[in-house]
Amino acid sequence: MLRKDLLRVSRRGGYRPQFVAGEFGDDHADDPARLAARLVGVYQGHVGSRRATLDEAVTALEREADDFKLVRGLASLLDREATVETRARVPPRRARRVAFESAEAVGVAGDGERTAALERAADRLGVAPDDVESSLYADRDANQVLAAFDSRWDPQELLVQYDLSLAQTALFDATEVRVRSTDPKALVSAAKRLGLLYEIRADGDEDERGSAGGRPMSAGDGPSDRTVVVTGPDALFHRTRRYGTAFARLLRTVAATAAEWELEADIDDRGREYELRLTHEDVSVPGVEPLAEPSFDSGVEADFAARFRALDLDWALTREPEPLRVGASVMIPDFAFDYRHADRRVFFEVMGFWTPEYVEKKLGQLADVEDVELIVAVDESLGVGEEIAAEDHRVVTYSGSVRLKDVVDVLREYEADLEGEVTAHLPAELVPDGDVARVEDLADEHGVPADALDDVAFPEHRRLGGTLVRPAVLERVGDGIEAGMAYADAEAVLADAGLTDASAALSALGYRVAWEGLSGGTVRERTDG
Repeated sequence: MLRKDLLRVSRRGGYRPQFVAGEFGDDHADDPARLAARLVGVYQGHVGSRRATLDEAVTALEREADDFKLVRGLASLLDREATVETRARVPPRRARRVAFESAEAVGVAGDGERTAALERAADRLGVAPDDVESSLYADRDANQVLAAFDSRWDPQELLVQYDLSLAQTALFDATEVRVRSTDPKALVSAAKRLGLLYEIRADGDEDERGSAGGRPMSAGDGPSDRTVVVTGPDALFHRTRRYGTAFARLLRTVAATAAEWELEADIDDRGREYELRLTHEDVSVPGVEPLAEPSFDSGVEADFAARFRALDLDWALTREPEPLRVGASVMIPDFAFDYRHADRRVFFEVMGFWTPEYVEKKLGQLADVEDVELIVAVDESLGVGEEIAAEDHRVVTYSGSVRLKDVVDVLREYEADLEGEVTAHLPAELVPDGDVARVEDLADEHGVPADALDDVAFPEHRRLGGTLVRPAVLERVGDGIEAGMAYADAEAVLADAGLTDASAALSALGYRVAWEGLSGGTVRERTDG
């Protein structure tokens, strides 16, 4: 699919995507094939260049073309074929931290002080000042480097993929799709896989209705007397982003499996109804499909997903997991949490402010969900939290945005329940092979969370924060530390030995740090006994 803002449709006499494959001839100034070839060449020619340089070249093509959306749409497909990397002598986050600390110590007010701050940071990092400066923002999108570009399509195939993606995007706002196909069994199979309800309408027969557990069409059914009507997992999803996304995915199956097909869709275009008609002559499939861009039913969900993934917890977040059976229908939860250290999946549904009909249907679904762990985030304005909790689901309320702490607290309870299972195989004592070992690495090795090692003894190592070190190594490192030396120098000595938690190591050696402002510090002997 393309982003919604790149959709190109004509609304004259219906709702028609502006397809490009096969348009014009080689001598036409705006020949799409020529444009596609130029774009592929731009990406190939900018391997090794900064993203900003590539974007400038694409923008130049936009200015030349009659329709900038076409250029951006094609470029968005090529972006998915590109490998982009951050290239820096020093990890950008570390470079920024040290540079800002050095700037605080110097008191940056002008170019001279800035140079001094960079030099001070370079001394601490053991690199040249220019390396510090070039690393500071190397992880920003504009500064990342196009490391490789290996497109699966030639220019004409790119146009075919564009037309498919354009049609998928046009179906994003569909409220109903009706398909006649020479391979209806594949179509029904796809509808089941996507968790959609469907009807099989046959001329002169009663409707044959199905769901994720419905009856597929029998062999021999053809497009002349059978229509598969896909209506979504439930009327609950009427006119939601997920509803349109499912239809968009369904289109690929239709185009890839049937020699001939006809599709009609009701489109809700910002409150106005249109009918979209497509056939096998409009859309085909050029091999493998690029990764679709993630979509969310609401900003609340998108915001939650971004903030949760930034936490780097022991739970992996999956968007739109497998459907759950709810009576005769299905429900697709918004998310699932998978615990990295045990076979446990917890589903997560965000219940926002919708119509009374929506709330009623959602409550009915939640009442029928059985034998799964489910957390429901409920907009507190709905006032139905207690009703949902009565169905043995975990409830967190929110207003505006879902509080991460509330969800994490519930997940921590699941972790506590699983603690015995996760740590059952851990011995009472562990002896790492190395003189210095990270607790986090050792936990990964044993497939447990880091805090599971809190109760494990390490007879040959001393634990300093998140690091395990043999006493002899700590003593040897201590010979290079003395009172009065700069904290940065002491930190470097410890880092060379693999001791990254400088404060804990210094404390174990009988020292403390006397801080001078936010950036500098001096090592002092501890006087607290």
